[in-house]
Amino acid sequence: EREDTGLLLQALLEGQDYGAAAADGTQCPSVSVSRNNPARRDCLVVAVLCFGNLINFIDWFIVPGILLDLQKYFGLSDGKTGLLQTVFTLCYMLAAPIFGYLGDRYNRKIILGAGLFLWSGVTLGSSFITESHYRLFVLSRGLVGIGSASYSTIAPTIIADLFEEGKRTTALSIFYIFIPVGSGCGYMLAAGIAKSTGDWHWAFRVTPCMGGLALLLLILLVPHRIQRKTAAHRALSISGMVLEADEKPDVHRTAGTTWCQDVGSLVKNCSFVCSSLGLTAMAFVTGALGMWMPLFLYRAQVVQGIVPPCLQESCNSSNSLIFGGITIGTGILGIIAGAEAARRLRKRNNKADPLICATSMFISALCLYIALMVAQTNILATFIFIAFGELFLSVNWAVVTDILLYVVTPRRQSTAIALQILVSHLLGDAGSPYLIGVISNTIQARNTPSLQWSFWSMQYSFVICAFVGVFGGGFFLLTSFYIEEDRKEAQR
Repeated sequence: EREDTGLLLQALLEGQDYGAAAADGTQCPSVSVSRNNPARRDCLVVAVLCFGNLINFIDWFIVPGILLDLQKYFGLSDGKTGLLQTVFTLCYMLAAPIFGYLGDRYNRKIILGAGLFLWSGVTLGSSFITESHYRLFVLSRGLVGIGSASYSTIAPTIIADLFEEGKRTTALSIFYIFIPVGSGCGYMLAAGIAKSTGDWHWAFRVTPCMGGLALLLLILLVPHRIQRKTAAHRALSISGMVLEADEKPDVHRTAGTTWCQDVGSLVKNCSFVCSSLGLTAMAFVTGALGMWMPLFLYRAQVVQGIVPPCLQESCNSSNSLIFGGITIGTGILGIIAGAEAARRLRKRNNKADPLICATSMFISALCLYIALMVAQTNILATFIFIAFGELFLSVNWAVVTDILLYVVTPRRQSTAIALQILVSHLLGDAGSPYLIGVISNTIQARNTPSLQWSFWSMQYSFVICAFVGVFGGGFFLLTSFYIEEDRKEAQR
């Protein structure tokens, strides 16, 4: 019986048919594989996780959608305004490694539910904060970031466990489509509700209701334990050597592996390090664009005389609506295009994934630079080049995650995602909104206050994003030199 089990294990690991492997006449024992994860249930789980991801990113971008109103309500400079998103991202990234550690060792469904409950409750509470409690509002954004970290860290690993490599890219692409969709909806929902009610506070009272529904669906439809769908894991499960992924005791930790050892192993993985630095550049650019672009477009239109300066209680939010629509459209198109390009080009070139990411980063940086340069003279061209810049940035989201999932062993994936979140946000969008605001304040302070310098200060600050995008493309190029070796090592 042990000999048969060993033969079956070897055949599955090598992708062979067991019948052919046992062609020497050895009788195959009756082995029944438990089908706890039928296709329909897997799709329902992905749907629930996608709905949660939608709400997650709506909450992320409610603040940028009503930035003008918040500046007027709390009396904020550009620097203090950027601090709102920086505090959110700092708390998000600092919490991510904790949830990565917990996600590799404990029940992921409970962690997801707790995070969802936390960020929905705090978002609702922040809608009742008055103008004299700006610090409390900043604190609330930090707590929302902590709740979001649990979701972004753990949900992708559940999807990775549900599907094998071919279907995994498609499933992750669907999941990550809701990053730009949620982001765009955040702008549009915030701007639309603030305009219709005349009070920006109501923008923070919609997503908590959606969060309650997502929590209910999570409890009803997502199983407590998800077993990994890989050939090696199925073979080990059949031979009685492995428990389910979320079952305790955690068999992946029987060798005494610690979190520090996991991190040490990941740091030695060149593909993981370089792709994470490329993702950091993406995060820097998207963080700055997401926070400041509607305000930049507004200032460009004021300088051109298209719209008057905001003096009334509720400011013109049309740029948030338009930018939200651009974010949704380019995000969906970009992620689908990136996944499809990766699927086709992998058959011809094993380095296709990092090369796709590098190319898209270079093109995006060029488009964003052109958009900034033409903003004062042609607002239509500015919107067009911003759309192309966002489109090529979105190409990379699912591809970068897929790179991580096949160059890192399954038992380190939650930790790897958490570490990538920590690095990309620490050096990326945790600081970029605040940095852009501080540079803008510095430029304005050195010149005579005017509407023209208000626009120029933001324009000059934004140029840094184009150069960071070029650096990101360079890191993805470096990834292509190591990816084949690291992928083989992870498979072994």
